[in-house]
Amino acid sequence: MYNKLLKKESKIAVIGLGYVGLPIALAFAKKMKVIGFDINHERVKMMQNNIDPSHEIDAKDFENCDIEFTASIDILKQAHFFIVAVPTPIDEHNQPNLKPLLAASRSVGKALKKGDYVVYESTVYPGCTEEDCIPVLEKTSGLKFKTDFKVGYSPERINPGDKEHIITNIIKIVAGCDEESLETIADVYKIIVEPGVHKASSIKVAEAAKIIENTQRDVNISLMNELSIIFSRMGINTYDVLEAAGTKWNFLKFSPGLVGGHCIGVDPYYLTYKAEQLGYHARVINSGRYVNDSMGFYIAKQTVKKIIAAKKNLSESRVLVMGTTFKENVSDIRNSKIADVVKEFRSFGVAVDIIDPHASSEELMDEYGFGLTEKIGKGYDAVVVAVNHKEYLSLDEAYFKSILSEGGILVDVKGISKNKIKHLAYWSL
Repeated sequence: MYNKLLKKESKIAVIGLGYVGLPIALAFAKKMKVIGFDINHERVKMMQNNIDPSHEIDAKDFENCDIEFTASIDILKQAHFFIVAVPTPIDEHNQPNLKPLLAASRSVGKALKKGDYVVYESTVYPGCTEEDCIPVLEKTSGLKFKTDFKVGYSPERINPGDKEHIITNIIKIVAGCDEESLETIADVYKIIVEPGVHKASSIKVAEAAKIIENTQRDVNISLMNELSIIFSRMGINTYDVLEAAGTKWNFLKFSPGLVGGHCIGVDPYYLTYKAEQLGYHARVINSGRYVNDSMGFYIAKQTVKKIIAAKKNLSESRVLVMGTTFKENVSDIRNSKIADVVKEFRSFGVAVDIIDPHASSEELMDEYGFGLTEKIGKGYDAVVVAVNHKEYLSLDEAYFKSILSEGGILVDVKGISKNKIKHLAYWSL
């Protein structure tokens, strides 16, 4: 398989061309023949014209790539090495939603042939690949796992907006269903991953390794968020505390904030779901999730309290929220906790204007029921800088004063203006 791929006698197919799949497909396409498969025809058309629908990859990155973008199963059948990189979201009850993953498995099953390989990159709970995905592959293809086709797992580590840690320069975890598949999958990924690979002892170990990467961050951030609530009541600034504590060599430098997106705010629920199936209630992880999921409402409520304390009429108050994406300098609004902030403000009858230089107003309307304000107004009773977009980093006190009403408050969620504000009413986590 490895030699055929390298000689371009066989093709790799990447299923799901979002933040994860497209960079992987293009990286392989610089070395071998690749089929980029996605069920969204509009996205496929954009990529055929060297446009990344996620706005993460430049047009020049499509150059010198041997890749065919398609939504056709017939073309998908030309591949012999399949990489599945579709989203694994949660539903409204915080339960794993495996529909995209199982649908992708059915698509691969229709194209599967004897001797083929399937590697999953989607983040899942330990056991999902073998217990949920492989039976779908077998049923759809009519082939026998291990006898007719091999399966592996290599968790994605793509970080949206991060131009430094990219697919080609971070160590890749790989796992296979047997020793032969492990070696083959490792060799294939070594073609594009410069630092090399880490061979996990099993598919379950690789799945678990990925899911605890994000769970660990989630729990640590939840501690910072809880500390920020405590310190706020003490009248001290959390970032001042963290700056002081950070002078110790082994202090872990996490900070408070809104935890959304398709990774940290989602993956821990996959782990707690599996734990519940096994009869264990994950106390620390669930507590961390509760704290982080509550922060959007907390920020809005604290702001409302300060508006009331300034003797302003809530029903006549106006607030500006700056930033709606789940993190800075990306266009991704998936699972953005800014929606919770806006929802809470509106529950108090506060009028909210929302701006973001990276987000799509249409996507926000479809997902959350609100769009972007075309023009920033004046006389806001509070301005909430919710996301640290680069466009906001240079804003000074004079600017905020120009758009705030008399006695208006600046809410600086991530503390980016902590040392710039001298006269305005100011609050941060």
